[in-house]
Amino acid sequence: MTALPALERFTADTDAELFRIPMVVFPNGFIAYSYLLLGQGAPTLIDCGSGFPDSDKHLIDGLNAIADEFRVPFALPDIERIFITHGHIDHFGGVANIAELADAAVGVHELDRRVLTNYEERVVIATKDLRVYLERAGIEPEARQSLIEMYGFAKRHVRSVPVAFHLDEDEPIDGMSFIHAPGHCPGQVCIRIGDILISADHVLSHTTPHQAPESITHYTGLGHYREALRKVAKLDGIRVALGGHEDPIYNLPERIADILASHDRKLNRVLDIVRDAGEPVTINQITQTMYPDKHGYNILLALEEAGAHIEYLYQHGALSVANLREVEAEDNPALKYVAS
Repeated sequence: MTALPALERFTADTDAELFRIPMVVFPNGFIAYSYLLLGQGAPTLIDCGSGFPDSDKHLIDGLNAIADEFRVPFALPDIERIFITHGHIDHFGGVANIAELADAAVGVHELDRRVLTNYEERVVIATKDLRVYLERAGIEPEARQSLIEMYGFAKRHVRSVPVAFHLDEDEPIDGMSFIHAPGHCPGQVCIRIGDILISADHVLSHTTPHQAPESITHYTGLGHYREALRKVAKLDGIRVALGGHEDPIYNLPERIADILASHDRKLNRVLDIVRDAGEPVTINQITQTMYPDKHGYNILLALEEAGAHIEYLYQHGALSVANLREVEAEDNPALKYVAS
């Protein structure tokens, strides 16, 4: 059983208080955080975990413990609104349950709206786009079907919810501003509350947030992500950034510089692999060299991560597709890359 971190309180220079609630969001013990915001307009919950049983239990238990542990007048039904930082299941999967318990209105960036309001449709479309990508990556049919099944399995328990308002860069709410930061997810937003930034999964303290190609989902991709990192790095007066996972970040520009440098290393690694191959190579072949010994769902994550960097290099003219005649003649063959 995974040990949960303690509840924590953070106070902004606006006197708003944020209470960080840990949850185990996936059966593998992966921990994420929701944040209860008090003192900045209506009581607000930021993110809701995955909706898996442990995640829901940890979130509700954490919310119920805040009043006693921190001596603040709060009960779960006081929540009037829910901000979803982005449309990934470990952040919005539990929103239907909490929204009903608290009778709360839900807000999200417009680019992730359909993930919440038309969830079943989104899964079908995303699965189709993923299948096309895996074909182009050079994954054999049997392995491709296995990856598709793994992708869909963890999404069956989630249901659609209505969205009452959008989190928009041009429309502050109760003194809070929203910074659209696409890349990791199309509708990813960071939320500024005085000198605190909810960085969600855009910036994490230890991990370089996962990337996927824009060919699978619009407004993802490494190009969007790098631009959004630079935008967030320009924010002045941030004392601490609080991510959707891991530890608080007390030097946001430095952490962003580290993440950009990590992606530069990955880009150079892809180029080295392609140059050393001596022949055109597929995304799958590059991934196997870049991320050996991956198993299960991590194979899919590796294919997306490597693919995002391959796509970026292709977009910027560093890679070329070598088998254009095959691409022209066949429905959806594997793309084979060489250095330009």
